[in-house]
Amino acid sequence: MVQETTQAFPKDKGIGEIRELCDRVLAQRPLIVASNRGPVEHQMSPGGHPEARRSSGGIVTAYNSLVHSAEFTWIANAMGEGDRVVSSNGTGPRIKSPLPGHMLNLRYVVTPRRVYHKFYNVVCNPLLWFLQHYMWNPPYNPNVDATVQDAWETGYIPVNQAFANAIAAETGTGGPSPVVISHDYHLYLLPEFVRRAIPDAVVQHFVHIPWPSPRYWQIVPNAIGQRICRSLCDADLVGFQSPQDRRSFLDTVEEFLPEARVDRELGMVIRPEGETLVKVYPMSINVDEVRRIADSPRASEYESQLKELCSEMTIARIDRAEPNKNVVRGFRAYDLLLTRHPELKGRVTFLAFLVPSRTHVRQYQRYMDEINREVNQVNDKHGDGQWLPIQMFMENNYTQAIAGMKLYDALLVNTIMEGTNLVAKEGPVVNTRDGVLVLSQTSGVYHQLAEGALTVSPTDVNGTMEALYQAITMPAEERRRRTSLLVESVCRDDVTRWLVRQLEDIAGLL
Repeated sequence: MVQETTQAFPKDKGIGEIRELCDRVLAQRPLIVASNRGPVEHQMSPGGHPEARRSSGGIVTAYNSLVHSAEFTWIANAMGEGDRVVSSNGTGPRIKSPLPGHMLNLRYVVTPRRVYHKFYNVVCNPLLWFLQHYMWNPPYNPNVDATVQDAWETGYIPVNQAFANAIAAETGTGGPSPVVISHDYHLYLLPEFVRRAIPDAVVQHFVHIPWPSPRYWQIVPNAIGQRICRSLCDADLVGFQSPQDRRSFLDTVEEFLPEARVDRELGMVIRPEGETLVKVYPMSINVDEVRRIADSPRASEYESQLKELCSEMTIARIDRAEPNKNVVRGFRAYDLLLTRHPELKGRVTFLAFLVPSRTHVRQYQRYMDEINREVNQVNDKHGDGQWLPIQMFMENNYTQAIAGMKLYDALLVNTIMEGTNLVAKEGPVVNTRDGVLVLSQTSGVYHQLAEGALTVSPTDVNGTMEALYQAITMPAEERRRRTSLLVESVCRDDVTRWLVRQLEDIAGLL
């Protein structure tokens, strides 16, 4: 028996447009979405029953409109014990979503725990995620030894093959070939396996994280990079977050696949096996949903509590506590701000909302320690009995973070390297003070938001300090002008437009 929760996907104004496109696509072919994490997770209750609830994560939020607009199948890994129980309780691998408002079917891919461990904890996160975020220290790591090679052969490849098997089983025989939309670095080999099993399938793969240059890909064995590129080019359509990521992918294909011809003007890879269109689809936010949360009674309560901690001016940041988020340098810039401008002491407060992340990974544990040390040093150095320079919240509390976004005069997003940054888009649409966005040049949203932001190099502590000072002392008219640019950009290219553009391109392939 599956216990249901009431938490579901909120509806938004883009459903009509999405539904019309889905009708065009699904009139010809069934739709299958594949990702590591699915839209629903089942957690075991104290009574031993799996309870269904909406999953967290950007992919799930991005597909909010789709789950209300069309019946399709979402295939995902069985992430925990609850998912495994549901998959083996006699209902079969395919179940209806247990949450209200969903028009989708769920199908879990269940692999042995050791296989999933190799897939996720040896290849996906420590190898591919670190590689694509330029997080390696090449003189020392990665070390692609026998353990990694084994995880690639007996973890990553089998899980990707298992997804393709599930897609083939879902498709059956005799019917039309499906449209398959697969996601991210977990499933790079899925287009290859789907193409083998269902040659006429229309396959799109969207990459949510940065795509580094071919020289960086050459850090790992050529066989891995080459196979990933070749598999992605088995897709009909590949999507990236930014123009830089698309350029890097085309460069990598040109370097790794001698049989491929790259047409940069059309954004296309031409091989004897077929053509692959490479596009840019910057992910965005559901503006209405974010504003609903910001205006909720719970957010208002948090806002009142946070105001008690604030001073005349407020700097804020909202991040996962990950090395690529560059949290420590942000605090060092703030330390330098208070040192260079002692007149600001007692007048400015830094609200930091940080979410613990991958705490089992050694590099993340060390970075968390660095964050805590830096916060303590800044507070000890500059604080007094009445004023604490940094107010840090180390918890996963999205509503509280949204409440904090309403209060900032400067929002610091100084990430080193990332696919996108939804905080940089959420902040301007809920902020009540015409706050200024201080944005890293290497952020995934830089090409969209740079005109309205103050931009900095992520390694430039002095430059970040100067940008923070400029932000909190900026004249009101200029603050309003920049806020208007940011809000207009985010609202114009919201998450509905992100999804619509992809569906339009898929419809053009049918």
